[in-house]
Amino acid sequence: MRSIWNGAISFGLVSIAVKVYAATEQKHIRFHQLHGADGSRVRYRRVCVGCGEEVAYEDLAKGYDLGGKDMVMLTDGDLAGLPLASTHAIDVLEFVPADQIDPILYANAYFLEPDGAARKPYVLLREALRQTNQIAIVKVALRHREQVATLRVRGSVLMLNTMLWPDELREPTFPFLGADVQTRPAELKMATSLIESMATDFDPKRYTDD
Repeated sequence: MRSIWNGAISFGLVSIAVKVYAATEQKHIRFHQLHGADGSRVRYRRVCVGCGEEVAYEDLAKGYDLGGKDMVMLTDGDLAGLPLASTHAIDVLEFVPADQIDPILYANAYFLEPDGAARKPYVLLREALRQTNQIAIVKVALRHREQVATLRVRGSVLMLNTMLWPDELREPTFPFLGADVQTRPAELKMATSLIESMATDFDPKRYTDD
């Protein structure tokens, strides 16, 4: 594996140098678009809607849609002035019980490796988190975007899990949620009995991508 980021876990007077590695990889089958007549690859062009001319990559600018026909053009200077946190720090904000994190909040997962002489403080933090059953809530800037994340133990390594911001979660608004649906004790007993008959320990290796 190749590290994608390096920096330090920071809380109080403690600083633990780490390297960050992607913990997962998506294995999609990718298809290319071809011309059905001769099998040649299809190339896309960037064409300006206003003048109809093809636009070179170096002439592209970023625009934010305000709604309707209003668009604001942003320059690299505008983006450079954003209050982005240090790109080399994993800042610990607080520690919370592990069972208080709703899995819906998790986004991407990363392994952390101690860098240089940071092995002992790395192991100390790992074991302290394990014994207290706590998870660290942190802020980190990855890929030029500040993100809230968790620091937790998986096996023998520390893991960084980036999380969604609260305003990125949707609330279910299904009509049935307001309905008064009654269940009889016998029906519930039958349903729980079925669940118990199929209950087992989770082993992801039992499942294959067909």
